Amino acid sequence: MKTKCLIVDDEPLAIEVIKSHIEKIESFEIAGTCSDAIEAFNFLQKNQVDLMFLDIHMPEMKGTELIKNLRNPPKVVLTTAHRQYALEGFDLNVLDYLLKPISFERFMQAVDKFYSSVAVNGEVTMHESGGGGQKFIYLREKNVIHKIPVSDIIYAESMGDILKIHTEERIVSCRCTISSIEKVFPEDEFLRIHRSFIVSINRISSFSPVYIRIGKKEFPIGPSYKNAVFKKLDYKGFLNS
Repeated sequence: MKTKCLIVDDEPLAIEVIKSHIEKIESFEIAGTCSDAIEAFNFLQKNQVDLMFLDIHMPEMKGTELIKNLRNPPKVVLTTAHRQYALEGFDLNVLDYLLKPISFERFMQAVDKFYSSVAVNGEVTMHESGGGGQKFIYLREKNVIHKIPVSDIIYAESMGDILKIHTEERIVSCRCTISSIEKVFPEDEFLRIHRSFIVSINRISSFSPVYIRIGKKEFPIGPSYKNAVFKKLDYKGFLNS
């Protein structure tokens, strides 16, 4: 999944500049563009957005007023030709404040702040799309941020100080502990079965007293995790056996 961006500006040329910057970043995609804050408010009620580039000075409603009226706003980078609005923007906990005309170099500094806010080495953060939508995590792998839907995750594997997240389509590695991801995974969807493995409960196809199978792959059940595993699976036959 790519990071979905919304551009909100009443100047068509300003929208085109930001679009051209976004299109140069492989992990970003444009979810939509809006010419005023009211249009953006309605768009955000129906669509998932991760990052919003928001002009401040617009007719009818300022960009800062839009932020105040959103229950769960996405990450926000303010864009404006007016330096005097900077303080108000940062009071609203925005990521960055870009003065027009926006160079690609300055734009990338804001992007880096976005990356730092959602995924830092050693930390795993859980996010949710607006309106109670899909849950996902961000993981940093070197200088690339991966956005991974929780429903796509088959299992997590710890290999020393490297954590690997396995999905059907890819394997993503980061420098963090398996305990850090155990804390953010939904308890009703994932199960720690070993010091090195967390598995998706819904993907378990069979199990024995000593292993859990997902498809053709078997995962060992650690002795210290055994009782907790079978209690979670609501199977008492293997308890203390």
